[in-house]
Amino acid sequence: MPPPSADAPLILWFRRDLRLSDHPMLTAAVATGRPLIPVFLLDPETEAIGAAAKWRLGLSLADLSARLAARGARLILRRGPALAVLEALIAETGAAGVMWSRGYDGAGRARDSAVKAALRARGLIADSHPGFLLHEPWTVQTGQGGYYRVYTPYWNAVKDRPVAAALPAPHAWPAPAEWPGSDRLEDWHLGAAMRRGAAVCLTWQRVGEAAAQDRLAAFLADKIGPYREARDFPARDATSGLSENLTYGEISPRQIWHAGFRAMQEGAGGAQHFLKELVWREFAWHLMFHVPNLARDNWRPEWDGFPWRGDNEDAEAWRRGQTGEPLVDAALREMYVTGTMHNRARMVAASYLTKHLLTDWRVGLAWFADCLTDWDPAANAMGWQWVAGSGPDAAPYFRIFNPAGQAEKFDPGAQYRRRFVAELSAAPGETAQSWFRAVPRAWGLDPRAPYPAPRIGLAAGRARALDAYAGLKADTPREGLE
Repeated sequence: MPPPSADAPLILWFRRDLRLSDHPMLTAAVATGRPLIPVFLLDPETEAIGAAAKWRLGLSLADLSARLAARGARLILRRGPALAVLEALIAETGAAGVMWSRGYDGAGRARDSAVKAALRARGLIADSHPGFLLHEPWTVQTGQGGYYRVYTPYWNAVKDRPVAAALPAPHAWPAPAEWPGSDRLEDWHLGAAMRRGAAVCLTWQRVGEAAAQDRLAAFLADKIGPYREARDFPARDATSGLSENLTYGEISPRQIWHAGFRAMQEGAGGAQHFLKELVWREFAWHLMFHVPNLARDNWRPEWDGFPWRGDNEDAEAWRRGQTGEPLVDAALREMYVTGTMHNRARMVAASYLTKHLLTDWRVGLAWFADCLTDWDPAANAMGWQWVAGSGPDAAPYFRIFNPAGQAEKFDPGAQYRRRFVAELSAAPGETAQSWFRAVPRAWGLDPRAPYPAPRIGLAAGRARALDAYAGLKADTPREGLE
């Protein structure tokens, strides 16, 4: 077929990059001089994400659509398999091809490779660009040429590595002569699975590019100095909150890196640790790129023989914030009310499920994937395997977080627990009570009911977990555990 004309438009396939600033794909597209048609596809891979993430995605799409409209552009929404929808759009618009920002999960890479091969076979533009990470996963290698399996050496490999400067947003949008038709966002019903929980969760969201930049500025102004120590106390407003915005690409990791790096050079005490947390996310994606089954299989194959339970009644009580362990229950309720969970609380909640309740880490991973608005598939997978003991950089299995001890140390005044567990207060606050309005009615939870008794004694749960671990070691060749 003849090559497309010089003035044929380009389709810009937006995914986890819902912003206009520091957008390599967008910058490259503008440089072509062609008219640009921004598109978001609700393809099967996107349809498969959890309830909270899909709902939050809809909020981000609405924000990006408004930002594009202010520049005289439109965000075109289409639904269906990526290749079929893109080919239909190309036929409809006479587009010269498609550009997009890379993804790094297995299913997304397979989809993107198929799209690229099919379009290029027709002589069309099919270009992918960076933008989701600081460093492309294949560019960070060990001295032996492999990928990093441990975080600290990975950090040492990238901490002094140059990071490209952030790019400005385009000043003008070269629009096509005629815009193609678009689905209506409201017709996608992205929040349907949230049901009544959406109204409660909405007040906690900070949506879009402007909100993300404001969050970063506020963190740098007031919180970055004491960040390293203060971040472990869940009752304190001590973290950036940017995981929500990073998830949808409302801010780029490069923008955060350069801001944090400047703060470190200016002497902010917590800045380096903040950068290390950003690189922890980077490391998770480095691993998922090289090990696509990270969210499905034990990283350490010897753990395939560990006697974790599948889904069970204890796990259901855990999901419902009804374990009788206040810090664990506060964490699960925080997630249901706000869409996020404090990182210290995540570790305690995950440890309690996998160790005290001896439940498979994949049960917890699936619940987080359904309930987190800042759900990140790589960080979620690595975090669960890290706590469970089966994963890369894993905490030793005998390191079992004691919820009571963790509460005494990191929530000494019980502010966090009372904020989210209504039964712990004679006069619970609005946040704690809102949880009962957010959860499914089918759970039959009554705010007047007494707080449940613990599912298992902490000492008994720890002993049971250690006995199971001892059995695994006895059945596993020594070299498998080294």
